Amino acid sequence: MTAFSVSRTHSRGAIGRERIRHFTPNWYATTMGTGILAICLAQFPAMPVLYEAGEVLWLANILLFAGLSVLYAAKWLLFPREALRAFAHPVVSMFFGCIPMGLATIINGTVLFGIPLFGPAAASVAAGLWWANSALAVLAGLAIPFAMFTRQEHAFDEMSAVWLLPIVACEVTAASGGLLLPHIAGEAPQMTVLFASYVLWACSVPLALGILTILFLRMALHKLPPAGMAATAFLALGPIGTGALGLILFAMNGRTVLEANGLGALAGAISGASLFGAVLLWAYGLWWLGMALALTLRYLKHGLPFNLGWWGYTFPVGVYALATLRLSTVVPVGALALFGNTLVVVLAAIWLPVAARTIYGAVEGTLFSDPTLQD
Repeated sequence: MTAFSVSRTHSRGAIGRERIRHFTPNWYATTMGTGILAICLAQFPAMPVLYEAGEVLWLANILLFAGLSVLYAAKWLLFPREALRAFAHPVVSMFFGCIPMGLATIINGTVLFGIPLFGPAAASVAAGLWWANSALAVLAGLAIPFAMFTRQEHAFDEMSAVWLLPIVACEVTAASGGLLLPHIAGEAPQMTVLFASYVLWACSVPLALGILTILFLRMALHKLPPAGMAATAFLALGPIGTGALGLILFAMNGRTVLEANGLGALAGAISGASLFGAVLLWAYGLWWLGMALALTLRYLKHGLPFNLGWWGYTFPVGVYALATLRLSTVVPVGALALFGNTLVVVLAAIWLPVAARTIYGAVEGTLFSDPTLQD
């Protein structure tokens, strides 16, 4: 091997180590956005091209999640001190919630695509992953706020919707539990998952709504965040859309579980209350969707620099689209299905350029930047 070859190999190795050193958990937002598009496409089984495209995206998302996990594990092994610094950072730490949310999209895809492909074994895999993901979501929902209260420095004028990320992970997992219910063997295990899903939902949605109230006040007093955080305008749709979706799935799939476990007298009331709550949350989301669109148009006037935060345009729109489509199957209002279909088209239109620019940035290395190393 020539000296030039040795030098080039060493240079590549140094670049690889530096990218690992600058890897941050916000990369998992790519799995959230890709996974939610796959799940949205699964809502059109009568259109094989869309369904199969969703299936391909689900499989690709599994590889993406695995690849990111290898990179992050490498950072903890090679640069443990740098990895630990994320917990003290007021922004980077929030993205730990993206890990269980990204995994939740894979679990949902396993239910929607894996069971038809691989049979009942896929349901068992999905159930096992769901319990593991529930633990991750609860850990993120407790550990990051605890770090906020004890280690991190925050200022009210610097608050943004990223505060929602570690909190929302629990309700995303709760919605996955509602989807998984019909595929769990046994009445008692089904009831356990349903009960746990309600608990996860309750540990997330009320707190997220409280954060949105504070966020409204922050925006009124201190105006918009910088352009680099423009995508956070859409993050409010995340807890609202996922909260509504979870309640819809509880209403659709939970009633038979309640009846099978001796709660038939309450099943109708619980399912009805869930659906009613879903309608109210979904309607509340219309306000935040309209505001997010208005704020984004304002940002566009001054230019939007690309960063990984652009993935914040994908997952919130996707979960709100899913809630709309699921609601359209229960509530006989024709405009709901049309609106849901439109949101899926918008999601795909957003995902394509964001994914392309992310791939380019990953190859060039410009997206590997850990803010904690600059403090």
